[in-house]
Amino acid sequence: MAQERLDKLLSSTGRWSRREVKELIRQGRVWVDGVPARRPEEKCEPGAVGLTVDGERVDCAPFVYLMLHKPAGLLSATEDRRQKTVLDLLPEHLRRRGLFPVGRLDKDTEGLLLLTDDGPLGHALLSPKNHVDKVYYAKVEGRLDRTDAEALAAGMVLGDGLHCLPAELEPLGDGSQCHVTLREGKYHQVKRMLAARGKPVVYLKRLSMGPIALDPALAPGEWRPLTGEEKALLRRETAGDPGFSAF
Repeated sequence: MAQERLDKLLSSTGRWSRREVKELIRQGRVWVDGVPARRPEEKCEPGAVGLTVDGERVDCAPFVYLMLHKPAGLLSATEDRRQKTVLDLLPEHLRRRGLFPVGRLDKDTEGLLLLTDDGPLGHALLSPKNHVDKVYYAKVEGRLDRTDAEALAAGMVLGDGLHCLPAELEPLGDGSQCHVTLREGKYHQVKRMLAARGKPVVYLKRLSMGPIALDPALAPGEWRPLTGEEKALLRRETAGDPGFSAF
């Protein structure tokens, strides 16, 4: 990975401007591998050095990868003039990074949402040719049974002519709950398929996307960076996509 100027590297995190970084360095508050930085133009390799500001380690990786437990009531969008979006849950310096949700969840749907500023990764995860599995937990009106599972497995054609790829439905308990696994992500797809079976959804939550499962320790509205292991899993999931270069 190419080396970059220290002031550019730190300002790319969204926390400080280049002018502010220069002042931090002048005050001796920026350290590189345990040594005070001397000049803003010092060259560093992102992720290969230990950068701290006021003793706090700063992650200068070129991309950000976050797991969010999306609560109901927020839009899966980067901005909206009238309603709050999932990015409103993040601190300002991350909002300035240009993060976007990988795919979308309906406003009233909860669960796993990945946020990143890595465009090729987002494309690779959403590309129809990659068929990345997405698993949902749903509560419905009525009772689901084997015939519903068979209908989804066969690939449904909805009332408006939409052809759905085969999906997996696993009824739970008395049939009023289920897991649904999709390999695509069409508009309101889980709700529309189950409504077409006469079992409208009353609650929906995404549990996983590809190899990444929602962390049970995250309450609705909470987020955390992906771990190194999770990023490695995503790397393997998207390895066959020529548009994605591993991070």
